[in-house]
Parts: sequence; structure tokens; C-alpha cells
Amino acid sequence: MPEPGKSERTTHFGFREVPESAKDDLVAGVFHSVADKYDLMNDLMSLGVHRLWKQFAVEASGVRGGFRVLDVAGGTGDLAAKFAMRAGRRGQVVLADINASMLGIGRTRLVDRGIVGNVAFVQANAENLPFPENYFDRVSIAFGLRNVTHIDRALASMFRVLKPGGALLVLEFSRPVVPGLNNLYDAYSFNVLPWLGRVIAQDEGSYRYLAESIRKHPDQETLKTMMEKAGFERVQYHNLSGGIVALHKGYKF
Repeated sequence: MPEPGKSERTTHFGFREVPESAKDDLVAGVFHSVADKYDLMNDLMSLGVHRLWKQFAVEASGVRGGFRVLDVAGGTGDLAAKFAMRAGRRGQVVLADINASMLGIGRTRLVDRGIVGNVAFVQANAENLPFPENYFDRVSIAFGLRNVTHIDRALASMFRVLKPGGALLVLEFSRPVVPGLNNLYDAYSFNVLPWLGRVIAQDEGSYRYLAESIRKHPDQETLKTMMEKAGFERVQYHNLSGGIVALHKGYKF
């Protein structure tokens, strides 16, 4: 609550300005609404390319047997499943998500695939992760960072739980760098995505928010600088699909 006589700070929820205290609940409403159609919509919206983006992130992670891996905003568990197979029985993967609906679907899908024993599920806020310091070898967050209220706090929290020598991987929508792509991408995002949301998920508003949230997210260089301010070193990024998505990777030393 703001102090008496002071107005509460605001933040963006898509293109709307909302009180900071309201954003978590608004984002939660989006993902409660889309949880059961989330993977199907990802396939339709990206024409399946999101699977290649995620596979690229997994390959870049360097996860191997015995690693402890935290997948923040892990949702329906596609990254966690890949990490679990790489970490093996000696390793541990924690799928963390603030949204109970998404977390429940992730748990069910991994169990149905027989991925059990080295995976744990924790409902947690990225800005205040409930894990020990210097615990994980790798931390990942895929298509979730733009939804947190305070990106700087989330980066600091992920830095805290990483071991020295560990790395953070951020896979997120970014800014197209190919000439002419931006106009096409805008037309697709603000016309096709909401239409798909209405037809497939019966929720046009949530997918309009998701398109808007991409435009409010920091671009490649800004996010790189934010990671460096949080303490990460050797931060680099790779543009994917012409910069529509970028993978940032930084180390804790």
C-alpha cells in the first residue's frame, strides 16, 4: 500500500498503466485463462518455431549430468523436460511458476511422459525465489521475464540462487533486426494473434496483452545492460528469427 498522501507507483500491463500491486494478479488472470490451450497456441502462433527456439536455449545451456537446474516461469514444462533428460538421475530440475494453473499442467504433462524422480515443482515468484544462495548450476526463464513487475528484482533473485560459475539463460521476445520485418511482425501480432486467441482459446484479450507485453519488454542491448547491472558477466545474446526472439546468457563469477 502507498504511504498516506502518496500515489502508488504504476507499471505497464501491455499498453495500459496499472498500479504495481495489481500487475501480478492481472498477469495471473491471463495465464489462468490460457493455461489449457497454451502449448497449442504456441504451436499455432509460431508455426512450431518456438520448439526450435527452446531447443537452441537447451543446447546453449551446457546442462549435463548431475547439474541442478531451475526453470523459472517454466509453465507447461517443455524446457524442464529437456533439462531433466540432460541432468539425469544425479541431477535435479526445479520447475517454478507463479501460476498454479500452469504449474499443474506442467506437472501432469511431465508425469504423463514418465519424467519423474529428478524434477520438483514449486509455486514461486521470480522476484523472490525461495531457494538457497549459490544452489543452481543453471537458471533459465523462457518467455516469462516480460511478465514480471520488476525485471531488475527478478534478475537479482536469479543471480542470488546461482552458484559461482553458473549461468542464466533468458529466452524472450525482442526487437526484429532485419529491415522490413518490424512492420510485418506488428501486423501479425496485433491482427492474427488476437484472432487466434478468440477462435482457439476463446480469449482475444489475453493474446492482445501478450502481443503488447512484447513491445514493452527491453530490447536486446537494454536487457544485456540490466543483466550486467544485476552482477552477470560475459553477457551475450543471440538473435533468433531475425531478432523476433533473443537468447541472453550471462555468468555469475
